Amino acid sequence: MIVAFSVTPLGIGEDVGEAVAAAVKVVRDSGLPNRTDAMFTTLEGDWDEVMPVVRAAIEAVKAHSNRVSTVIKIDDRVGVTGGLTAKVASVERHLAALEDRGPANR
Repeated sequence: MIVAFSVTPLGIGEDVGEAVAAAVKVVRDSGLPNRTDAMFTTLEGDWDEVMPVVRAAIEAVKAHSNRVSTVIKIDDRVGVTGGLTAKVASVERHLAALEDRGPANR
């Protein structure tokens, strides 16, 4: 399963970096495959591994604010592992193929 989620503290102003960093630290300390970008943190594992990490990340943000907003997107595909990197690699392969064709053949 791949879970992309975002936890945002509410009511603490525009600078939420410290609170978000607390959530990202929880994810990184979990040992599960993960990556963070400007909008989401994504991690991979089975349900019983991933969901406690998401909950702990939410709790880490709650230490900074008594109200948080959480967005979660789940790709639950039985028997698939390594999807966190495989999906990106697939898109990169297709992009490379398009580049090889040149602008006139796209």
